[in-house]
Amino acid sequence: MEIGIYTLGDLVPNPQTGKIICASERLKEIIEAAKLADEAGLDVFGVGEHHRLDYAVSAPPVVLSAISQVTRRIKLASTTTVLGTVDPVRLYEDFATLDLVSSGRAEVIAGRGAFIESFSLFGYDLDDYDGLFEENIDLFLKLNANEKVTWNGQFRTPLVEAEIAPRPFQKRIPFWVGVGGSPESSERAGKFGTGLTMAILGGDPKRFKPLVDVYRQTAMESGHTLEDLKVAVTGHAFIGETTQQAKDDYYPYYANYREFFSREQGREKMSRAEFDQLSGPDTALFVGSPQQIIEKILSQYELFGHQRYIAQMDIGGIPFKKVAESIELLATKVAPVVRRETKKSMMASNQL
Repeated sequence: MEIGIYTLGDLVPNPQTGKIICASERLKEIIEAAKLADEAGLDVFGVGEHHRLDYAVSAPPVVLSAISQVTRRIKLASTTTVLGTVDPVRLYEDFATLDLVSSGRAEVIAGRGAFIESFSLFGYDLDDYDGLFEENIDLFLKLNANEKVTWNGQFRTPLVEAEIAPRPFQKRIPFWVGVGGSPESSERAGKFGTGLTMAILGGDPKRFKPLVDVYRQTAMESGHTLEDLKVAVTGHAFIGETTQQAKDDYYPYYANYREFFSREQGREKMSRAEFDQLSGPDTALFVGSPQQIIEKILSQYELFGHQRYIAQMDIGGIPFKKVAESIELLATKVAPVVRRETKKSMMASNQL
């Protein structure tokens, strides 16, 4: 199994000091986190896209290109690209360029987006939310497969023998569809035969099992082979030397993050008791000792049979020092065990 981390680059006041670091410092921290993850041997680093003043990243390929120059082997992914409000040709060119400068490490994870600001910002109609997403997946995949493309759709001008340049370092840029709980999105990923990335941010992970089932079933019905289908799990995580320490360290920042981004709904601040319940052993919030994180990942592996786990750690104004310590534990204590155990499980399955 591949193990990695991702960030959305939120700009949230530190609950202990009340201070917000500037976007420039936040971006430097993101680049440093990626460098640390690469040096520690993690497999994937992702950067998400938002178009709000409380996030530092609006252009993932630019940030990932900067990261590519201070890393050597780690895969570089968008987590996610808001595909409904970006031209697929421009997106393909940006990530093909990233793939070239990184010697074949670029990936796209495309989602519909948790916020809707980008629709008016880039001149798209929110009523076309689903149609734009599906059409743009279709076009991106055609661009990915062909140097010259003839294509016609509903929401942009046609392409007639258009030269699609540059071509990436890889044969094709790996492409995943990100889902937050929608069976329709999982079905769409299966129809196109893309990877499936599930954002499981809390609660019982078993509720996501039907998404994986419909994804694989639709993909097989659409003529794709099971060996080509990839599933990834993403979610919030923090690792400490002990579970108690991890919870004590992470609670103020997790509660702060939840409160900051749910203030428009008028939610009350999360209590410690609620946090402890949300981060229990059978839940999808990965907060604990290395052993507890290992057990959670392997438990979900039995459920989903997924090939990748990516953790989001740097939320709610948490100091970079704590994030760096958690990355180190993920890379040195968690990842080797998870890789070994999932490899053994896969080999045993192949022998049956």
